[in-house]
Amino acid sequence: MYFNDLTDLICKKISIDPKDKNILIIAIDGRCTSGKTTLAKELSERLGCNVIHTDDFYLQSSQRTEERYAEPGGNLDRERLKEEILLPLKNGQKPVYRPFLCSSLSFGPEIKLPDKKIYIIEGSYSCHPELSPFYDMTVFVTTNKETQEERIINRNGKEKLDMFRKKWIPLEESYFDRFAIKEKADIITET
Repeated sequence: MYFNDLTDLICKKISIDPKDKNILIIAIDGRCTSGKTTLAKELSERLGCNVIHTDDFYLQSSQRTEERYAEPGGNLDRERLKEEILLPLKNGQKPVYRPFLCSSLSFGPEIKLPDKKIYIIEGSYSCHPELSPFYDMTVFVTTNKETQEERIINRNGKEKLDMFRKKWIPLEESYFDRFAIKEKADIITET
């Protein structure tokens, strides 16, 4: 396990009473390629929890406006994430959603999550101030610029690096700075 010590730390901070009907929601935010998805996967395997990826909640075509992209964290459909996942969870209901597929700009098949005590919301913009009141714990995962670029090349190919440098990384950094996401996190780790 890549995040063994961090996974241990998070597991120690979590106390779930089997008789308690309340659920626990953890958000994992951070820089692209820092390891958010890997950490969520390891926690899911260890805790047997559901993971919801913010990648499934990017903007639909009609929402992709200059005004929306100008908002820090504006390229996440946080309204849909809140309505379809966070509000139902807090109200004791089962969340049901359809992932938005950026490659085809359409929705995938409906996902009905099984009942679990712990849910992880993983991905960029998950700790936006409109969403953070729903969380019981927040984690910020970061990495240095050199490692980030190396991982982007390995994951997305060298031809995509320039797009990340010019578009995605500045959008993330604007969001982190504007809302002090790292500083407000319960746990911070660097990979």
